[in-house]
Formats: sequence, C-alpha cells, structure tokens
Amino acid sequence: MKNIVVAIDFSNATPGILEMAVSLAKSFGAGLQLLHVVEPEPSYTAYGFTPDEFPAMNAFHEEAKRRATEKLADLLTTVKADVPDATSHMTEGSPLHALLTHVKDSGADFVVIGSHGHGVIASLLLGSVAEGMVRKATVPTLVVPAGPE
Repeated sequence: MKNIVVAIDFSNATPGILEMAVSLAKSFGAGLQLLHVVEPEPSYTAYGFTPDEFPAMNAFHEEAKRRATEKLADLLTTVKADVPDATSHMTEGSPLHALLTHVKDSGADFVVIGSHGHGVIASLLLGSVAEGMVRKATVPTLVVPAGPE
C-alpha cells in the first residue's frame, strides 16, 4: 500500500475517516490524498434557460466551492502534521464517478471512505457513494462508519 485516497465530504464521518487514513498511511509509509468532490451546478438548458438567468444559483455554487477549498486546506494542514507529503484535490462531478476516476488516474492502491448509515430507503433514493465504491472499486476500499450525529 503506497498511495491512499481519502474521500472527504465534510460530514460527521470525516474525523473518523481521517483518523483511520492517517493511521494507515503512517503504518505503511504510504502517501495520502484527500479528495473532495463538488456536485456540478444544475443545468436548466432542458427548460430553455441559461445559467445567466439564474445568477443566484451560480453564486451559491461558487460559494460552495470556495468554502470547500478552505475546509480542504484546513484538513490538509492538520493531516500534514502526521503525513508531511499528504496532498489535497478537489474536483467537480458525480461523487462516485469522480472518485473512481481519481483513484484510477492517481494510481491509488487503497481508498478510505465513510458511511453515513442511512437506511435502506435513503440509500435507494439518494444512492450511496460508499456502496458504489464497494461494488465498483478496482482497489481495496475501507468503509469507516460515521460517528454519532
């Protein structure tokens, strides 16, 4: 294990995920990549609208990316105390697809991801990135359960 990707969503699962990933990286002398995926801005073209007609949505999306960038930088600073060569990456897209693509492109050989413990109905309606990773990942994937809300 030389290159670990950690999926970060800033949820209550994040501290446990980071703790586990840092422990693994230190134990194996592995590199650590923090990855956050921002959902794409909604498209209204199917309804005949352009993004210029919804400036508030664009402003909200840009603010979400700005805040995510700041939070990711703060987490990276914390992680670097234990794993000095850790890096962070932020991408935009469907979380599962973006994570799978990043794992492949980065040559990662291990993934750490959190599980929120939503029920069956929520998983069916919302999907589950952790479940998708377990089914589609080409490298070992550790699912860390979320802590209490």
